[in-house]
Amino acid sequence: MNKKFLIAWVVIFVVWFCGSFVVHGVLLHDDYAKLPNLFRPEADAQKLFPLMVLAHVILSGALVWIYSRGVENTPWLAQGLRFGLAVALLTIVPTYIIYYVVQPMPDTVVMKQIVFDGILLLILGATTAFLYRQPTQT
Repeated sequence: MNKKFLIAWVVIFVVWFCGSFVVHGVLLHDDYAKLPNLFRPEADAQKLFPLMVLAHVILSGALVWIYSRGVENTPWLAQGLRFGLAVALLTIVPTYIIYYVVQPMPDTVVMKQIVFDGILLLILGATTAFLYRQPTQT
């Protein structure tokens, strides 16, 4: 673990945490409010907020760790977008499909979750690649 890794971990944590708030706390808030039997009341969720922070710390560290082990000397933006897409296909897409199978979630909400979180992972992949780009890359 080096300085670049730690800086990237912190940056990705902030971007991911804020991005998740935009996706789930703003864009999907009204959709979730229509499904009170599937989600905790906001007051209950707030009591568990430290676990949400912990989850994002773990997600961010793992994302940066995986990227740092496989970074190549290729254009950073394309590499970051490919990485973000691969992570989305490994995590976001199948997870929401599985949740759709076992929870009575409206298909429109699932599609929004996949699209919005997929876009967020593209941004996270590009951000990670930017932070790990070679000094000669612009």
